[in-house]
Amino acid sequence: MKFKLLCIFILISKLTISQNSFYIDSLEITINTLPKEEQLQTILEIPHDKLIGNISKSEILAKKAINIAKELNGISALADAYIKLSLVYAYKDKREKKIIYNLKAIHIYEKIGNVAKAGYSYGELGFSIKHEDFKGALYYMRKGIKLFEGLEDINKADATYDNYGTLQEMLKNYDSAIYYHSKSLQLKKQRNDSIGIPYGYVHLASVNINLNNFNIAKKYIDSSQVIRLLRKDTYGITDNYAYYGDLYFAKKEYKKAIENFKKGYSLSIKNNFISLQKYCANYLTKSYLAINDYKSAFNYNTVYQILKDSTINAKTNSRVAELQIEFETQKKEKEIAQQKELILKNELEIKKKNLFSLMLVSIILLLGVVSFGLFKRQQHKRKEFQNRLALKEAQTHNRLQDQRLRISRDLHDNIGSQLTFIISSIDNLKFITKNSDEIIKNKLSEINQFAKNTISQLRDTIWAMNKNEISFEDFQGRVLAFVEKAKTVTRGIKFNINSTVNSRIFFSSIKGINIFRVIQEAINNAVKYADASEITINIKENKSTLIVEIKDNGKGFNINTIKLGNGLENMQHRIEEINGKITIHSEISKGTTIQVKVPIIKINE
Repeated sequence: MKFKLLCIFILISKLTISQNSFYIDSLEITINTLPKEEQLQTILEIPHDKLIGNISKSEILAKKAINIAKELNGISALADAYIKLSLVYAYKDKREKKIIYNLKAIHIYEKIGNVAKAGYSYGELGFSIKHEDFKGALYYMRKGIKLFEGLEDINKADATYDNYGTLQEMLKNYDSAIYYHSKSLQLKKQRNDSIGIPYGYVHLASVNINLNNFNIAKKYIDSSQVIRLLRKDTYGITDNYAYYGDLYFAKKEYKKAIENFKKGYSLSIKNNFISLQKYCANYLTKSYLAINDYKSAFNYNTVYQILKDSTINAKTNSRVAELQIEFETQKKEKEIAQQKELILKNELEIKKKNLFSLMLVSIILLLGVVSFGLFKRQQHKRKEFQNRLALKEAQTHNRLQDQRLRISRDLHDNIGSQLTFIISSIDNLKFITKNSDEIIKNKLSEINQFAKNTISQLRDTIWAMNKNEISFEDFQGRVLAFVEKAKTVTRGIKFNINSTVNSRIFFSSIKGINIFRVIQEAINNAVKYADASEITINIKENKSTLIVEIKDNGKGFNINTIKLGNGLENMQHRIEEINGKITIHSEISKGTTIQVKVPIIKINE
C-alpha cells in the first residue's frame, strides 16, 4: 500500500512540474495577440508559483512587462513589473540584479505614495541581504513592518511577517519566529491564499525542527506538500523535498535525508533553481559525511563550492553594498533638500518681520561661518584620508613581506610531508620478494601518481595564501581530498573522519592553511612511525573554539623521553602563530592523540 502511495505521489509531482512549465509556455505564445494594456496586466497577474515554475521564460515576460509599462507611461505598473523581475532574479540567485530592481520599485512606490507596496518592497530588500548584511536586513524589514502597521489594512503584510520570522529563527529567537510565522499564516488563511499558506507551513516546520518537535514539523511539511501538489507548484514541491531532508537530517536518519535531498537536487537542476541546488548539495555533503561515505561527500562538496563561488564573490558583495549606500545616500539627499526648503521658508518669514539690513548682515555672517566650517572640515578630511592611505600602504607592504615568508615555509613543509609518504612506500617495497614484479609495478605507479599530486598541493598552498578567507566547507573538502590520496599509498590502515560542525565559519588564509598543515603532519607521522592500523580525525566546535583531534592506535611513545623533531616543533609553531593551543598525548602501545584548539568567529546564516 505504501509503495502504491509513493508511486502516485511521484506521478503527481512529475505531472505538476510539466503543467507549470506549460502554463508559462502557452502564455508566452498567446499573449502577443492581446492589446498592450492587456498584455501588461496579464503578466503582472501571473501567480507566484507559476512565475517561478519556469524561471527563464518568466524573466523574458517580466522584461516585456517593463518595456510595455515604459511605453504606456504606467508608473505604478512599472514598479509592479520591477518587483516581478526582482522575484525572478531572487530564484535565479542573482542577488545584485534582484536588489537593483527592488530599489527601483521602492523609489516609485515612495514617489506615488503607495505605502503598502513600499512596505512589501522594503521587506523583500531586507530578506535579500540577510547573508551579507544581517543588521541591514533587520533594519529594512522592521522599516517595512512599521509602514504596514501604520495602515488600517495589513493583509498584504503577510510575506514581510513571514520573512521576518525567518530572520528571528536565524537569531535563534524561536518564540519570536513562531509568533511572526503564525501571524503571517493567519493573514494568508483569511485571504484563502493557497500560494502563501504552504510557505507559512514549512517555515513553522523549520522552527519546530530546531526545537526537536519532529512530529509537528512533519505534519506542517505534509500539509504544505498537499497544497503545492494541488496547485502544481514546481518550486514549492522542490523546496519541500529540501525541508523533508532537513527533518530527517535533524533526526539523524541520514539515508532518508539523502533520498529527499537528492530529489530536491535533481528537480532544482532540471528547473534551474540555483539556490535550492546549492542548498541540497551542501546538505548532501553533510549527510554523506555522517555515514562515512567520504567519496560522495567530496563529490557533492565540489559541486557546492562551484555553485557558491559562482553566486557569492567579492565583486558581487561589493556591488550589493554599493547599491545600499547609493540608496541611502539618495534618501538622505532628498531629506536634506526637504530640510533646506523648510529653512528657506522660515527665513522668508523672518525677513518679513525684521529689517532688511539686519537680515542681510545675519545671512552674510551665517554663510561666512558655514563656509569656514566646511573649509576646515574638508581640510581635516583630506589630511585624515592622506594619513589612512599612508598607513594602508605600509600595512600592505608588511603583509606582502609576511606572506612571502609564510609561502616559502609552507612550500618547504608541504614537500617534506609528501616525500614522507613516498619514502615510506619505497621502504615497504624492500619487503616484497623478487617474484612480485607486478606488485612492484603497481606500487611504483602509485608513488609516481602521488609525486604528481605534490605539484598540485604546492599550487593549493599558493592559492590559499592569495585568498582573503577560507570557508569551513572548502577546508573540509581539502581534508577529505588529502585522506583519499593518503589511502592510495598506505595498506592496512583504516581512516575515519567525524565532523559535527554546523555553524558558518570562515578562516583567514593563514589560519586555514596552518590547521590543514598540522593535520597533514600528524597523519604523516602516524603512517611513518606509529605502525597504526586505524587513524581517526575528529572536527567539532565548542562555542567560539574549533577543536581538531588526530588519533591513531599505533605503538605510541614516551613524550618525556623522546626529543621533539622538526615536524612536531613546526606543528607547535604553526598553532601558536594563529593564537591556538596544541596538546600531544601518547602512551606506549596505546597510540597517540594530537589535539588542536583554535579560536574562531561564527557568522549567522
